Amino acid sequence: MQRFQNFYDKCIEWRERHISERNLVLFLSLMVGCLSACAAIILKQLIRLIQWLAETQLIAHHHFWYFICPMVGIALAALFVHHIVRDDISHGITRILYAISQRKSIIKLHNTWSSIVGSALTIGFGGSVGAEAPIVLTGAAIGSNLAKAFRLDQKTLMLMIGCGAAGAIGGIFKAPIAGLVFTLEVLLIDLTMNSVGPLLISSVTATAISYIAMGDTPLFQLTSYEPFALSRIPFYLLLGVVCGLVSLYFTRGMSFLERWFKRNVRSIGLKIIVGGTVLGILIYLFPPLYGEGYDVIIQLLNGDSISAIQDSPLASLGNTSWGLLLYFVLIFLIKIVASVATNGGGGVGGIFAPSLFIGAIVGFVCARALNLSGCSLPETNFALVGMAGLMSGVMHAPLTGIFLIAELTGGYHLFMPLMIVSVVSFLVIKLFEQHSLYAIRLAEKGELLTHNKDRSILTLMHIDEVLEKDLRTLYPEMTLGELIKVIAETKRNIFPVIDHKGRLMGVLLLDEVRNIMFQPRLYDRFTVKDLMTSPAAILRNDMQMDKVMETFEDTGAWNLPVVDQQKRYLGIVSKSKIFSSYRDVLVTFSEE
Repeated sequence: MQRFQNFYDKCIEWRERHISERNLVLFLSLMVGCLSACAAIILKQLIRLIQWLAETQLIAHHHFWYFICPMVGIALAALFVHHIVRDDISHGITRILYAISQRKSIIKLHNTWSSIVGSALTIGFGGSVGAEAPIVLTGAAIGSNLAKAFRLDQKTLMLMIGCGAAGAIGGIFKAPIAGLVFTLEVLLIDLTMNSVGPLLISSVTATAISYIAMGDTPLFQLTSYEPFALSRIPFYLLLGVVCGLVSLYFTRGMSFLERWFKRNVRSIGLKIIVGGTVLGILIYLFPPLYGEGYDVIIQLLNGDSISAIQDSPLASLGNTSWGLLLYFVLIFLIKIVASVATNGGGGVGGIFAPSLFIGAIVGFVCARALNLSGCSLPETNFALVGMAGLMSGVMHAPLTGIFLIAELTGGYHLFMPLMIVSVVSFLVIKLFEQHSLYAIRLAEKGELLTHNKDRSILTLMHIDEVLEKDLRTLYPEMTLGELIKVIAETKRNIFPVIDHKGRLMGVLLLDEVRNIMFQPRLYDRFTVKDLMTSPAAILRNDMQMDKVMETFEDTGAWNLPVVDQQKRYLGIVSKSKIFSSYRDVLVTFSEE
């Protein structure tokens, strides 16, 4: 082992002498793109294989297997995560944002493969989630661990995470532009001259490999459409508003159900039973909820809405136009329940596919409802732009929605309606929710990196990094004479006062004793307890730096003590030390 470590150290030293960091980053971005594409291809093929086995060997013989298969997939995924991975691999995009904001861009090595296995089992057996978030986490983990292996700094680690995510999106969707803009909009990687090259290399490389392995046909090939017409702009504006409101329902509904599930269903066995049972019942009644739902999207884009209802016990609703409309409304309303049941029960998947699925249905429902009211609108066009609208609203990423749907469908000729619906949906949900579904969990804890430069830098800082522990502490029973001896041995003008258990009782400021410190007759009359004061505020060691700065601004103080949860004194934080650390971080992350 030591021999290997020595060899590894020599390789790193050779690299540092002969290969510049800039060239290394470009090479690694190429490698990350290749590996991310391979991971995406493997995941896709595993899902298809498991789906083919489940559908041909089980569901084809009796539709009752629609009820059983999802529970089997959830159980296998949950047991795999619980007994083999032994780590939480759900909410892939949220975990990436957390790694960037709080873990110095370090993602665990097992994430390079564990999400692939977990999501393949979940989705292959019918879990109502998407494979995209797990593969993005996989790509990000590949980028993070490659950069870590070459001992690159935190800024480069963050960039390689972005390269992995861009490569994963490019690989699984064959959408290089969407991979780039997703990284910029959702993962909040800054677009600089140093970052644009590696991000593009990863995204384009992954897309090229995906084309070679799976052909150049778009994921949702658009066979029929109507050209954009100016007269339909009001209807696209209406669809944008509807998509924004449905995105709000999606975001708040998912958040509420996830919290409820986590709070009330705790044991792994109960999670599998409850999640699997709920999902099985919903899929049995509404077969379009089975799996990612991409078959239903393709049917809607090809004008074949009636096929989605044929295998359902509620197929009689399709006998009337309004009945069919009601069926699809019920589907998009309960899709979030199916998705939460899948992930809450122990499955592994993301919200990419659910947002595309609901978006296509919302677009179709709006167009069909307007047509039944006397309009003449292309339902295919509306289903297509509805996907962009939902994705823009749920992810707070209008550019990602526009370019992803254009690349997924080859619908570049519909850029204008894509832009209208995406922007309106984004503006509507921003009125109600400041953060995307991915970011809302971290934002509530103050752990989210944002495009606000000041707030982002404060997020990257931690109170331990600015904590000063070299101050002399005092005890309340110490006399003024003893205090004078302490003052003579230090250059600080603030002294924390603690009891014998280490708990903070107050602070003593040099200014408070300056007028009596040269009067020896008072040395035995006063004690520290008589002279100490309460601090303007007390900081906790688990406070986020933005809250720390708010406390300094509210109190006007320059020094504040820090305690732990048991109120034991830990040190002092000074505003000047924060400013100094802030400048260091700003310089690091602003260098081109």
